[in-house]
Amino acid sequence: MAAIDLIVLGMLKKESMSAYEIQKLVEYRNISKWVKISTPSIYKKAIQLEEKGLIKAEIVKEGKMPEKAVYSLTKTGEQEFERLMFEIAAKPIHIFLDFNAVIVNLDSLSPDSRAVCIDQISMNVSSLKSYLEENLREKETIPEIPETGMAVLRQQLVLADAIEKWIISLKKAGE
Repeated sequence: MAAIDLIVLGMLKKESMSAYEIQKLVEYRNISKWVKISTPSIYKKAIQLEEKGLIKAEIVKEGKMPEKAVYSLTKTGEQEFERLMFEIAAKPIHIFLDFNAVIVNLDSLSPDSRAVCIDQISMNVSSLKSYLEENLREKETIPEIPETGMAVLRQQLVLADAIEKWIISLKKAGE
């Protein structure tokens, strides 16, 4: 959960916004592709962070729109943001890939079923790689996209490429 806290606090460090705006930014930046975060968790997280005193809500009404809570960081929230930055940066890196549960059990399948599973994983990696390449092409010409966001996008593409090459070697080993 610390990663979600850091994502939300980091966004609010840059500017005040509603939970809906945070959620839209998470979607636009495709953050859920590289951090386990869901739309409902954004709203829940905003409430939790407010209860902890890390963010504060100001109720705003714009025109005929209904009232909404616009969140901003408190001084304590800024300190927590920095603490989380250093804490998470210092942690060992773990890469969790759900499909590894399939890989470790491949030898329990027939050769044909094994090939089908590997092909499905391969297609999903290929699809992810295509998505990342397209996303990178679209966003590299938009000056508002922070370089740090582009760096994560390039990182994800490098990982997808490496997994794609690894799958090819896995297929060859199984032949």
